[in-house]
Amino acid sequence: MKIKICGITNLEDALAAIEAGADALGFVFYDKSPRFIEPFEARKIVDEIPPFIQTVGLFVNENSGFINQVCTNAKMQLAQIIDDDSFTDFDALKFKSMRVIRAKSEKDIIENMNNYILVDAFVDSFGGAGKRVALEWFKKVDCSKIVLAGGLTQDNICELKGYSFYGVDVSSGVEESKGKKDKQKMINFVKAVNEIK
Repeated sequence: MKIKICGITNLEDALAAIEAGADALGFVFYDKSPRFIEPFEARKIVDEIPPFIQTVGLFVNENSGFINQVCTNAKMQLAQIIDDDSFTDFDALKFKSMRVIRAKSEKDIIENMNNYILVDAFVDSFGGAGKRVALEWFKKVDCSKIVLAGGLTQDNICELKGYSFYGVDVSSGVEESKGKKDKQKMINFVKAVNEIK
């Protein structure tokens, strides 16, 4: 199970996340988020991280030109896109992308499960709210292409055993405050994920 730690805002947290065992680091390019980072600040971090760690940019209702430019400036390898308002022309993207499904019901997941997607709980704000998706919605779903986000912590990750999710995405569950990660929480989270693989 792949592990992405999202909402990275500084090099210290990025290196601690990698040391803990993260496969991917997420950078938030949504300026209303407390975890927002400027693209060239993200690039400074990316330039200092070791190879084989995937860099992921999170976007909310943005056009493809903006996403392409930010991914170039920040050296992102993947664009993770919330497109509730259909702003994004996915065919015009020059970078690999993954849709975020903010699930309101089981139907939202079933309709999209043939593609690699990230499933988060629907909340009025975007990301990092700590709300969980109902696990019963995944009982009849092939989870092998699904990255699960929303309210995950070292204490509840054991509940995912048997679902075979492709990956998990954590932000608020490994923070000491919004935008600042807790090194020990990251270590504990990765250990808990590895125990259910």
